[in-house]
Order: sequence, then C-alpha cells, then structure tokens
Amino acid sequence: MTMRTRTLGTTGPSVSALGLGCMGMSALYGDADRAESLATIHAALDAGVTLLDTGDFYAMGHNEMLIGEALRSAPAALREQALTSVKFGALRDPDGNWSGYDGRPAAVKNFAAYSLQRLGVDHIDVYRIARLDPEVPIEETVGAIAELVEKGYVRHIGLSEVGAETIRRAAATAPIADLQIEYSLISRGIEREILPTTRELGIGITAYGVLSRGLISGHFTRDRQLAAHDFRAHSPRFQGENLRHNLDLVEALRTIAAQKGATVAQTAIAWVLSRGEDIVPLVGARTRERLGESLGALDVTLDEADLAAIEEAVPADAAAGDRYPTAQLAHLDSER
Repeated sequence: MTMRTRTLGTTGPSVSALGLGCMGMSALYGDADRAESLATIHAALDAGVTLLDTGDFYAMGHNEMLIGEALRSAPAALREQALTSVKFGALRDPDGNWSGYDGRPAAVKNFAAYSLQRLGVDHIDVYRIARLDPEVPIEETVGAIAELVEKGYVRHIGLSEVGAETIRRAAATAPIADLQIEYSLISRGIEREILPTTRELGIGITAYGVLSRGLISGHFTRDRQLAAHDFRAHSPRFQGENLRHNLDLVEALRTIAAQKGATVAQTAIAWVLSRGEDIVPLVGARTRERLGESLGALDVTLDEADLAAIEEAVPADAAAGDRYPTAQLAHLDSER
C-alpha cells in the first residue's frame, strides 16, 4: 500500500496518516511479547508508518529502549524515515507508583538527555510534557523545549492533554506542532473548545485512544479477565454496567461496519481519520495482526450517510464512565 501523509499543524513535520503508539508494548495493558513488539514496529515502518509515539515513563524507559532496538535493527531506509514523538515529565518510584509531573526547565533538559540515549538518536522529532505541571508555568516548560530546538536536540514542540487557555499560552511562547489528546467515537470532548482552538492556531492533533484502549475495537468481551497491572482493570469504562453499556454501543457499530465490509476497529479508526486532515490517529497495535487490521482503516471511506449512521449508533457523550479514574482526571488540564 502507499501510505498517505498528513502534516502536524502549520509548523510540524509531514507524517504518515496513521502513527504507531508503542506504550502497550511495554506497559499498562498487561504482558507483551518483546519479539512480536519488535516485529510489529518493523512491519509498521515497512508499511510506511513514520510516526512512533512513546513516553520516557512507559515502564521506566523500557519502551524507549525497545524502540531504539527496533530502529537499530531496521533497514537503514526505514530507520531514516522514522520520526519519534516523546512525552516526558511523569514521575514514578521503583514500585511503579505515580507521583506527579515535573516541567521545570532543568528537568526538561535532563529528561531529554536520557531519552536521546535510550532511543539511540541524535534528536527527538516531537517533544512534549505528558501532563501540565501545575507548579510550573507552561511558558517555562515550552521555553525549555524551545532551547532544545535551537540546539538541534528536538525538532518540534508538542503539547499533551491541555485545555484551550494553556494551548494559547504555549503557542504565544513558541511554535507548537501538535496537541496529543484522546479522541475517539466515545471520547469527543475536544470538539467543544479544544479542537476549534488548535485549528484557529494552526496546531495539529495526534489522537490517542482511537479505539478507547481496545474497548471499541470489536475484540473486547464482557467476560475478559484483566491482570491487576492492566490499566483497564481500574478504568471506569471497563467496569460492571458501564462495560455492558459500552459494548452495546460496539455492537451497534458492528452492524454498520459489516455493511461497509470493514471491521469495527477499522470503522472506528476511519471515523477519526474523517474528522479532518489536521488529525493523525495513533493506533496502539501490539501485534502484526492488529497492525494490519488498523492499517486497513485507510481503505475505508465513510460518506455522509455512513457518518450519519455512525452518529446515530454511537452519539456524542454516549459512553458510560469517565475516560480515566478520578485521581488521574485531576491531572488533566484538558478536562478543566
């Protein structure tokens, strides 16, 4: 297949229309297979996927080292086309507990130095703090990344899970390529204020959670048992009556997908793709099989009738349960 491309905002890079979110290969979704993870990254690059997304706190650096290994073992031509998108700032202890975020300029540069080493690259293509540090003005954090841009260690500045006011303040400090934020059929909060703001300012969107952590993939079942260290075991949308309600939405979407000759996952990803050329969905495929299915979304065309049917089957705000547990929602500037 020939991979389509999209540009991250007016100042960002040209990237593949779908990016690969690599978090699940190391953390938060239960055990992963290292060999299959490496093979999946290689398959993504071979298919023309250029954007690899990670965070330096995913399994305390493991995910960056995994991507670094995948890049070193990939053919030179594929390695050279890969773009890295890195989140930083989340603080963790040896037990894996979370203890806030650090956006101080000195910390920004420290995090970057370690990421460059683990990834085995001389620059990071898009660099962003994972969550707003409430103790540090966004201008200081973005300013520190801008200094890394000036020195060639970072190419573009991104944001993550911040609201419209913070976006404006950041954009007044330095050029912002994109905002990374959750966006899917059942997570559409950005449409109210955040998406209009990014479009006004020429900032792209890299959308994560396009399958809502597998919930609307068409593969999740009511009786699935989740490990204690799986994020979804504690996510409100995967609990009890919420799960039953949300999977009913999936079944309604399955009917539409079948009429299109597509899978549920492909239809859900295609819907995000249809929201605008300024939006790049990140697919969290952990296997080559799931990657292949996700890439098939690029061949799914949704016309006005299809979109209307999808809206009827899965209306905005139809999901039951918040997208994060209460304690984690408190860290989301985008939810204020």
